[in-house]
Amino acid sequence: MPGIGPLTATALVASVGDAKNFDNGRQLAAWLGVAPRQHSSGGKPTLLGMSKRGDAYLRTMLVHGARSVIYRATQRADADSWVLKLTTRRNKNVAAVAMANKTARTVWALLAHGREFRPGYAVA
Repeated sequence: MPGIGPLTATALVASVGDAKNFDNGRQLAAWLGVAPRQHSSGGKPTLLGMSKRGDAYLRTMLVHGARSVIYRATQRADADSWVLKLTTRRNKNVAAVAMANKTARTVWALLAHGREFRPGYAVA
């Protein structure tokens, strides 16, 4: 998976263990500290800043992997890329954390359902 190397993959599997302990990908991302902190009541969701709670090592590895993905995406210059659209709207650091959040959610889905990452996968 782009942005996940052998060090990040082994650290994720070692610290997460069974991904089915988390109900969804947002819980895993919040546990790692790459999801916005929630302060919600009455059915009205309020998202605050990044929590930065959880495993600092894993969060750092995910953010650095996301920086690598952003750098490679800017070299390819695919205009329809989600990453490029995000970097034009936001700062590169904000985009890196957003990419790390998306990567953490994808990792949860892959681990929880026992699947492998397919780069060209598209929903029919």
